[in-house]
Amino acid sequence: MRQFALFCVAGGLAFIVDAGVVQLMMSAMHADPYASRLLSFLCAVTTTWWCNRRYTFADAAHEGLSRQWLRYVGTQLGGFSVNYAVYALMLWMLPLVHRWPVLGVAAGSVAGLVVNFVLARRFVFRRARRQA
Repeated sequence: MRQFALFCVAGGLAFIVDAGVVQLMMSAMHADPYASRLLSFLCAVTTTWWCNRRYTFADAAHEGLSRQWLRYVGTQLGGFSVNYAVYALMLWMLPLVHRWPVLGVAAGSVAGLVVNFVLARRFVFRRARRQA
């Protein structure tokens, strides 16, 4: 339960990064809302990887930074698929989300949270095997 709570805290931080990048790109740069979300995902997933590596799964076996980051991004694509589908659906159905994309980012984040936790715990941050 503690791990899931810390994972949610890291996700909250990533949500701020994700929503901030998407809002900035759309408002200040008039970027496409769908493309903006792809860049914001990379920023957010890097934030969660670092927080989860450092705090949530601190007792897990750690491999090299770049290798672990790539594995983490790969597993988080499962949750991001759910996340992005919800975001895109809301963007398509609700004009309000064009003005306030943070609403779609929030709904998508909640939808992908459990998928991301399970994949990270099982495939990226496994506990170190004890030597006999």
